[in-house]
Amino acid sequence: MSDKKKTTRRLNRIEQSDLDLEIAFMEGIVKRDPRIVEAWFALSQDYARRGKLECRIKATEELAKLCPNDPHVLYDLACCYSLVRDTERGIPTLMRAIGRGFNDVKWLLKDPDLRNIRKDGGFREVWKKLSEVR
Repeated sequence: MSDKKKTTRRLNRIEQSDLDLEIAFMEGIVKRDPRIVEAWFALSQDYARRGKLECRIKATEELAKLCPNDPHVLYDLACCYSLVRDTERGIPTLMRAIGRGFNDVKWLLKDPDLRNIRKDGGFREVWKKLSEVR
């Protein structure tokens, strides 16, 4: 989930078209069976690549419902919340991710997706939680 090799390269028209087809296909899968974790994961990643942040948040929230103890899913959800400056949901979600085992402190401190959470005064609580689990 916490893909450290994010690319900022713009997609060409063929790549966009292919991605849109994959999104439509995965949306059809989760519509038929919303319990398919892999489809929600693919949708979350595809929406991110397509720049559809609100859709990514919804897909990642669904994924978190299916995998409530997966630290990487929770971390990704915290990143989503941070990107829309929703630190009220982002900080507790990040703390849950840490509580469930996310421990890549180096990445957490430089991940551009978490910039808004790190700027927030509540980040002290995150740092305290990190210190407790290390």
